[in-house]
Amino acid sequence: MINQPVLIAGGGIGGLATAIGLAQKNIPSIVMERASRLGEIGAGIQLGPNAFHAFDYLGVGEAARSIAVYVDSMRLMDAMSGEEITRIPLDEAFRERFKNPYAVIHRGDLHGIFLKACEDHPLVSLRTSSEVSGYEQDGSSVTAILKSGERVQGRLLVGADGLWSNIRKQLVGDGAPRVSGHTTYRSVIPTEDMPEDLRWNAATLWAGPKCHIVHYPLKGWKVFNLVVTYHNDAPSPEAGVSVDHEEVRKGFEHVTPVAQQIIERGQDWKRWVLCDRDPIQNWIDGRVVLLGDAAHPMMQYFAQGACMAMEDAVALSAMMQTHEDQDRALAAYQDLRRLRTARVQLQSREIGQHVYHPAGAHAELRNAVMRSKSAEDWFEAVGWLYGSTGLEGAVSPQWNAASA
Repeated sequence: MINQPVLIAGGGIGGLATAIGLAQKNIPSIVMERASRLGEIGAGIQLGPNAFHAFDYLGVGEAARSIAVYVDSMRLMDAMSGEEITRIPLDEAFRERFKNPYAVIHRGDLHGIFLKACEDHPLVSLRTSSEVSGYEQDGSSVTAILKSGERVQGRLLVGADGLWSNIRKQLVGDGAPRVSGHTTYRSVIPTEDMPEDLRWNAATLWAGPKCHIVHYPLKGWKVFNLVVTYHNDAPSPEAGVSVDHEEVRKGFEHVTPVAQQIIERGQDWKRWVLCDRDPIQNWIDGRVVLLGDAAHPMMQYFAQGACMAMEDAVALSAMMQTHEDQDRALAAYQDLRRLRTARVQLQSREIGQHVYHPAGAHAELRNAVMRSKSAEDWFEAVGWLYGSTGLEGAVSPQWNAASA
């Protein structure tokens, strides 16, 4: 049994990160992706220092650093008045505090880094057009049942198959995800099309009543990522639906013209209706375990979805090396990850309500509280998130690639 591969359902960032993490522990894996090709849709994502901790552990730190864009600050703007509410510096003091930078990257580029690492490693096997629809198990192995009817046997099955996970459906059975009613529109535009006075080297958020706008540079400043979200009580999930400018404008007619011009510069807008789930206590069924969005899908407001999946990959691979007994390894992995990811899930919802979308006196209170904080205050506030490796209790917080 110990020589059997680990089966990984899902070839996204979490699944590939898990495969390369296990390979570095001399554990073979088979990644089974439902799509006909391995790739990622979407646009930019933000990477806190905890993401770079994970990159280093997984052996892709140098590659990730080479294509990331390092922003100087996080800026919070009032979308009604056009005034800056606060600015969190991401300078040397920030890097010294958290031992790594804050950056932004294109999701496809990040996925490509993990894909190349997996393609180059002899212990990782990649399969496309291989949707895992369910599983069976006995005392010595687990069998992934593919939609095609094929059966693949392994020592462990990792459900890294995302928000609509088939593995979670069988393991937890908690139905469809929670529809938030928040609709997000995404666009990527050439830098020369971004208003010149808004070409800031910052992860910028314009917060307004029931809406917000985010923008930052990507791909070596060749393009700008635009993400605009409107709390319009959308009733059902959607992903990547092409829409026209007029639909996007509707949610932002009440914000300052300075912010509206960002909407006007967008091109080829695509629509997502955001979903998440409530935290759960159990991610394990015998030889089956959940990871990433299959375990803890979250709203985008902490910018931590991909980061948490990578931390999961680090924790699972570390525990598989630390514990000879697989059951103990899975229990240790769940113990390390369950409460941390639950906190990010729940606080992501609260940030959406109290920072991104408030109006009136609620927004005035937000502005007053956030303006009162110093850089050191902000560093203290995010210390639990960015200062963690996701492995506390297993290794020193100061571990690095050389000591892992």
